[in-house]
Amino acid sequence: MIDPVIDAVAYIEAHVNEKLNLETVAEAVHYSKYHLHHMFTSAVGMTLHDYIRRRQLTEAAKLLVFSARPILDIALAAGYESQQAFTDIFKSMYKQTPLAYRENETFYPLQSAFTLHQAPSAPDDMVMKVTYAGREDIPDWMALTALVIDGFPCFDEEKHRKRLIKYVEQRQALMIRDRKLLVGAAAWSGRTGHIDFLGVHPQYRRHGIAKAFLDFILQNLSSGETISITTFREGDKADTGQR
Repeated sequence: MIDPVIDAVAYIEAHVNEKLNLETVAEAVHYSKYHLHHMFTSAVGMTLHDYIRRRQLTEAAKLLVFSARPILDIALAAGYESQQAFTDIFKSMYKQTPLAYRENETFYPLQSAFTLHQAPSAPDDMVMKVTYAGREDIPDWMALTALVIDGFPCFDEEKHRKRLIKYVEQRQALMIRDRKLLVGAAAWSGRTGHIDFLGVHPQYRRHGIAKAFLDFILQNLSSGETISITTFREGDKADTGQR
């Protein structure tokens, strides 16, 4: 049942600059805290608490770069009771203090807003077909990257788009769709044998999509050389490990 999760995401986006927690969101969408927590985590592989924190820090980062609001005001808007508490969590995620981030004048999102699919296929019902991406698939690919930005801190959208065109031309960009919806994307380097990008739609992270890509590469693209991928940065709070 995805509707309560969609409603929760919509409520969070409408009140992202206010103090939010599981209790306030559950009350707004008329579900118990327990059931909403379970449904949200099951649907997207992230707790509602973590999603709220990452979305609010993203909006705070945007204000740091694109406004002159005092850091204390931004901290309070993000739901923190002191500038120090905000600084501590911001630094753990963005690897620099809010002041240093403002001075760098470069914004990147820690967590984009989820856009969720009303009727995703169940893992056992989905046809797992890996195909090569074409130029016509680039808009859908870029839309997917916005959903999986949590796995790629410091992600540069324009640089990724330029690299993606090269991957497409070299037939090293792979994708999986659930009907018309792009739910998985992988870019593979024939030169290094490294999977440079692997993104899976939040609602499909338990469908075995990453394994399907690896199997396809090993069976069709590898010439006996080692295939490698970076999957998790241990100890990094900004990395959800979802790829």
